[in-house]
Amino acid sequence: MTMKVTFLGTGTSQGVPVIACRCPVCTSPDPHDQRLRSSVMIEAEGKAAVIDSGPDFRQQMLRARASRLDALVFTHAHKDHIAGMDDIRAFNYVLKRRIDVYASESVQESIRREFAYIFDAVRYPGIPEIDIHTIGAEPFVAAGMRFIPVEVMHYRMPVFGYRVGDFTYITDAKSISESEREKVRGSRVLVLNALRKEKHISHFTLDEAIAVMEDLAPETGYLTHISHQLGTHQEVSRLLPPHIHCAHDGLVLEL
Repeated sequence: MTMKVTFLGTGTSQGVPVIACRCPVCTSPDPHDQRLRSSVMIEAEGKAAVIDSGPDFRQQMLRARASRLDALVFTHAHKDHIAGMDDIRAFNYVLKRRIDVYASESVQESIRREFAYIFDAVRYPGIPEIDIHTIGAEPFVAAGMRFIPVEVMHYRMPVFGYRVGDFTYITDAKSISESEREKVRGSRVLVLNALRKEKHISHFTLDEAIAVMEDLAPETGYLTHISHQLGTHQEVSRLLPPHIHCAHDGLVLEL
């Protein structure tokens, strides 16, 4: 199966100041440093699945000129990964059908709380129309693609990464057990979070992410969920081994 992977966003809310910032990343003219919240779109055989719909979801899909959405798959329930789900209503309208949503029971609890109006007994016209599917540790099929969940720990919160064919996407991880690492081994491409250089309670640092990449040994590695504290794209790229790259918004991979 040939896949196309589009990085809709590679950034994070972590470390972003509430006032105008004059740091080298925020003032960089390099488009590689303009990072929206982390998400990817995977396309195969005419269907498309998106992993996570953060607050930038609408902007990301417009920017990617996405014409369809067959499945929305969630990693966990933090707002920077679910807040944009309301905007699937545009795909309901264009595609004239409901959208399949895949989430663990704990993520579904947050979705039902944050988007309660979607589940009201009295249906308001124009609300998102979804069919929600419960996922766990077992592989499942979304948009015609086989997803293998990879459970990682985000401090004390279990988070799902996913392997689809030879592509593995993991975000918001601080540790990965050996049994879950075995699910990743053999991936041609591994995407992994690297928040910053300094220690963090719930995210891999740059050095930690590189160490995990070296252990799992993909052909090619990409870093995502990058805060502005990590540095500019050019600065980070100079610190990386030849087979590991700093991902950027709009990056497209063909597998």
